[in-house]
Amino acid sequence: MTATAAPRHDWTLDEINALFALPFNDLLFQAQQVHRAHFDANAVQISTLLSIKTGACPEDCKYCPQSGHYNTQLEKEKLLEIEKVVEQAQAAKAAGASRFCMGAAWRSPREKDLVLVEEMVRQVKALGLETCMTLGMVDNLQASRLAAAGLDYYNHNLDTSPDYYGEIITTRTYSDRLETLATVRDAGMKVCSGGILGMGEDAQDRSALLQQLAKLTPHPESVPINMLVKVPGTPLENADDMDPLEFIRAIAVARIMMPQSHVRLSAGREQMSESTQALAFLAGANSIFYGDKLLTTGNPQADRDRALFAKLGLHPEKRETCESEDTQAARLAQQAQQAQQQQLNERAAELAVDASV
Repeated sequence: MTATAAPRHDWTLDEINALFALPFNDLLFQAQQVHRAHFDANAVQISTLLSIKTGACPEDCKYCPQSGHYNTQLEKEKLLEIEKVVEQAQAAKAAGASRFCMGAAWRSPREKDLVLVEEMVRQVKALGLETCMTLGMVDNLQASRLAAAGLDYYNHNLDTSPDYYGEIITTRTYSDRLETLATVRDAGMKVCSGGILGMGEDAQDRSALLQQLAKLTPHPESVPINMLVKVPGTPLENADDMDPLEFIRAIAVARIMMPQSHVRLSAGREQMSESTQALAFLAGANSIFYGDKLLTTGNPQADRDRALFAKLGLHPEKRETCESEDTQAARLAQQAQQAQQQQLNERAAELAVDASV
């Protein structure tokens, strides 16, 4: 594809494999062309991630220290108070972040928790930060409520390919994940979805993961590419290390396939050298998490990131708002009303079926 070609959703595995097989220099050159056609090549979007509810997750994701199925010595914590979340968001903004991401170790949010989460979104949004959350699976009404509260992004990763997925997770299906992403998109929120590399998958699985992400219409606005962080106590604690250059190839292919998305260099940066991170930015990564922790695992501290940015001549991306607050409020209110009406219609249909039996 040319650097300015329209985004595609019909990539074949043969085409994706051919990209991965390119000589390294040719692949990075093509990724740079695509990147520069759509973004400031030296700007990086900065996000900060906070765990608002830690541990005891009922899912069995083999990579995750928060799963209640494994003994990782992680203490269970209750949902954080709203005031503490706002304090962390203020600190993140002061450190240079433009987006504040909040994650809870849930299969899906309960009503009493959702009310608090909505208020967190409203107060963080009032600080002038973009907001993002990952709360597990959400239904239409929950997604509409989050959107109405002002949530900009919803994170829900596909993790790996459809074929390899069952080797990593058994408590939630691939179709469950795709359905949640569709629900979030229908509610009017932006999508943050990517995967984790280095979990024992093969090259074909990496191609298939990127194919699934590129099939989403539109493409996810944020695509986090994570390198497995091997946590003692999880089933993947002894997984083989991934070749850093293969990881860089995945970044470059993601950039080429999803030209208008922010490709985030996400988990695993703590273990990466400055040279590997520099190659990732060259390959088209233009988003990072900023701070000393990603939910429960380590992340380069802000001072180290600022020093690396200075060496590479990078700068934080400025946040741009595409619509006024009044326009956004009207759009979200309409979406919430439509979702509520849909829920009422579905309930009425169920009652009609019951009455006819």
